[in-house]
Amino acid sequence: MRFRPGRQEQQAPSGPADHRQLLRRGQAAERGAPVPASHRLAPARAGRRIKTSARLPYNEYISENTTMEWEVVIGLENHVQLTTESKIFSGSPIKFGAEANTQASPVDLALPGVLPVMNKQAVDRAIRFGLAVGAKVAPQSVFARKNYFYPDLPKGYQISQFEDPVVQGGSLTFGYEKDGEFVTKTVNLTRAHLEEDAGKSLHEDYHGMSGIDLNRAGTPLLEIVSEPEIRSAAEAVAYAKALHSLVMWLGVCDGNMQEGSFRCDVNVSVRPKGQKEFGTRCEIKNLNSFRFIEEAVHVEVRRQIELIEDGGKVQQATRLYDPDRKETREMRSKEDAQDYRYFPDPDLPPLMISQEWIEQVKATMPELPGALRARFVSEYALSEYDALVLTQSKAMATYFVAVVDKAGKENAKAAANWLMGDVSSTLNRENVDIADAPVAPVQLAGMLKRIADGTISNKIAKEVFAAMWEAKSADENLVDVIIEAKGLKQISDTGALEAIVNDVLAANAKSVEQYRAGKEAVINALIGQAMKASRGKANPAQLTELLKAKLAG
Repeated sequence: MRFRPGRQEQQAPSGPADHRQLLRRGQAAERGAPVPASHRLAPARAGRRIKTSARLPYNEYISENTTMEWEVVIGLENHVQLTTESKIFSGSPIKFGAEANTQASPVDLALPGVLPVMNKQAVDRAIRFGLAVGAKVAPQSVFARKNYFYPDLPKGYQISQFEDPVVQGGSLTFGYEKDGEFVTKTVNLTRAHLEEDAGKSLHEDYHGMSGIDLNRAGTPLLEIVSEPEIRSAAEAVAYAKALHSLVMWLGVCDGNMQEGSFRCDVNVSVRPKGQKEFGTRCEIKNLNSFRFIEEAVHVEVRRQIELIEDGGKVQQATRLYDPDRKETREMRSKEDAQDYRYFPDPDLPPLMISQEWIEQVKATMPELPGALRARFVSEYALSEYDALVLTQSKAMATYFVAVVDKAGKENAKAAANWLMGDVSSTLNRENVDIADAPVAPVQLAGMLKRIADGTISNKIAKEVFAAMWEAKSADENLVDVIIEAKGLKQISDTGALEAIVNDVLAANAKSVEQYRAGKEAVINALIGQAMKASRGKANPAQLTELLKAKLAG
């Protein structure tokens, strides 16, 4: 198979496509897959409440009006836009938000006589993903034509893979909270295959007509399909988050859900508890947030249970989730593979991937999240939960490792607490990525060492951190500069602490009497008074020890 190298070695289209707006009459639905004109969106029927019973496992449902218990079966299909510099079968650039039809070449427009040429970068990214999930990277895979009509699909078919995908099998392990405990689960993958995206229908400002934007047509996608092994909305969200994190970690996708770089279709069915056969599934299309995934699963599960318990049957269908009305609505009856008349694309020879090519990609692989989590637990004595949180993004994990390298392994837990606490909350409040944080790892490490050696308390450290954030300085000794300039050094001198304690005890004679009468809890109020008197600078451990000694005397 011939490959196109990266776009820097390509000739980009000389200019925009001849037709900036390709118009068609009628209101075509926003593209997900073919929608026959005869189908209309049908509102879901309102029904009685279905609840997750407190006495049942989290993944089982029970109707308030019956004793029937249900199990949910879920499988996910994720469309991951690959981070190539050009499209999968043409040299057109990929730029989100560009003026309509300015990123479309003759190949994307399906003009007569043009032929697709495979983008090697897309295959590299597919191999990288396959290695990360322990899948088989097929030595030979085949591209197929998925035939259907849609206004923004100019060829009349989509180039995809059917019988012979590039990635086969694999699994994804993820962790999440269940019933107040941290648990892990492994979901097997069916496949991951390469395909091209279609264009986009535009419905505004066309006075009863629809515009067609082909900028997105030909954008490379990796469709990742899980086995139907997910058993709750919580598991579905945890799986999707883990997959989202992994593809960004690997650099195969930018993960921007608002721009459609990571889209999710959820297949949902229900069956009576204990039944082995699957129920009839419905596919909920184009969910672009984790919150919508969770909501849509709950809504669809309840709809199916109500329907069955009322004597009806679930019909296989494709549905859309309406987040405003909190319901799923039928988009069309579900098509099967034969409806698309798949057959090998004669314009593309089989994709041959040698072991040498696989080894080349493997040599560029980063340390994977799972391996890093295990290392955090074994080397730094972190909990599995802490390790999971710190490896949800590569940037966070990299920052944490850099902090521990400077602060020492003995401060690893403190580093984890700060990153998951004050650092993360500040990043969220200021809307800053951790890679762009004004407090460098070496500076945070310096602060942790000052806490550990007693120079400052944890309470004062919050003030120091805020000052470092505002300073936006590259000085590695910034923490010491701030402590000195603000006079924040912790009071550890016994004489100074004793004077503070004597004043507090003299001013709180009643509390002293209560403590000596057996109400030991009042010591907390006395400690608070003493810390206030020292403006938060007293060494808490020494202060507490001194107070107890005075009260006992």
